[in-house]
Amino acid sequence: MQKKAALEKTLSDFAALESDYKNLTELFEIAPDDMEIGAAIQKLAADAHAAKFITLFNEPADESGAFLFIQAGAGGTEAQDWASMLARMYERWGDRHGFDVEVIEEHLGDTAGIKNITYRINGLRAYGWLKNEIGVHRLVRISPFNANGKRQTSFASVDVWPDIDDSIEIEIEQKDLRIDTYRAQGAGGQHVNKTDSAVRITHLPTNTVITCQNDRSQLQNREMAMKMLRSKLYELEMQKRAAQQDAAKAAQKKIEWGSQIRNYVLYPYQLVKDTRTGTETTDSAAVLDGDLDEFMLANLSRQ
Repeated sequence: MQKKAALEKTLSDFAALESDYKNLTELFEIAPDDMEIGAAIQKLAADAHAAKFITLFNEPADESGAFLFIQAGAGGTEAQDWASMLARMYERWGDRHGFDVEVIEEHLGDTAGIKNITYRINGLRAYGWLKNEIGVHRLVRISPFNANGKRQTSFASVDVWPDIDDSIEIEIEQKDLRIDTYRAQGAGGQHVNKTDSAVRITHLPTNTVITCQNDRSQLQNREMAMKMLRSKLYELEMQKRAAQQDAAKAAQKKIEWGSQIRNYVLYPYQLVKDTRTGTETTDSAAVLDGDLDEFMLANLSRQ
C-alpha cells in the first residue's frame, strides 16, 4: 500500500505539471507580455526541475521515512547551541515538505542548546532526501556566549537512517541484545523520574546503542527502540556495501575541523557551502530556516 501510494503521488505530480504546461502554453499565446503568466511559467520551470530528481530515489529505502540524529561536538555550550540550531533547521525543512516530525529522544545541554536529539520523520521519501545530510556540520559566528565577542567555530554531527517497514528483513537474535531500563529524564510529566519507562538496547555485535523515552509505557518505548535498531542495522549494512565500492565515502569521521560536509559561515561574511558539491548561497538565514533542497538535490544528482 505504501508503494502504491508513492507511485500514485508521483503520477499525480507529473500529471499536474503536464496540465500546467498545456494551460500556460495556451495563455502565453494569448498574452505573452502578461507578468502573472511569466511568473507562473518560472514557477513551472522550477517545479519541473525539482520533479526530475524523483528518478534519483531508486534505492530500496529511499521511499521510507527517516530517523535523524543530531549530536553536538566538542565545545560545550557553544556546540550544544549549534546542535539546537541544526535541530530547528531540520524541523523547519520537514514542515516545508509536509512531513510529520516527532522527537524520540532528547538530551538538553547543561546551559543552553542540546547534547543530542533523535527525530522520527514520517513522509514519502524523507530518507531519500535526508540520506546525504550524514556527516559533520561546521558553524562560524560571533559567539553569543563569549563576553569578548570573539569568533567561534563549532561542530555537530548528523546521522540518518531509514524508517524501514517489514518488507525489508533484518535478522536480530535475542542473544545479541542487552536491554536496560532506566528512569526517563525530561522537562517534566508524572512518569518522569518515577518509573523505569526509558529503554536502552545495545546490539552487541555492532556496539549499536538505541535509547527511547518518549512514551510513558516501557513496552511502547521498547517497541520503538527495536524499530529504530532494525532501521539502524539496515543503514549500517548499506554503508558496508558502499565501503566495498568507495572506502573513503563510508569512513566515519571525527566531529572536528577538516571532516565537515558543509560550512555555515555567519561572520565575517554570510555563506553556506557544501564541501562535496561546491553548492553555496549567501542567504544563510534562509538555509537555517529550512531551505535545504538546493543542497540536497545537488548531492542526489552527483550519485
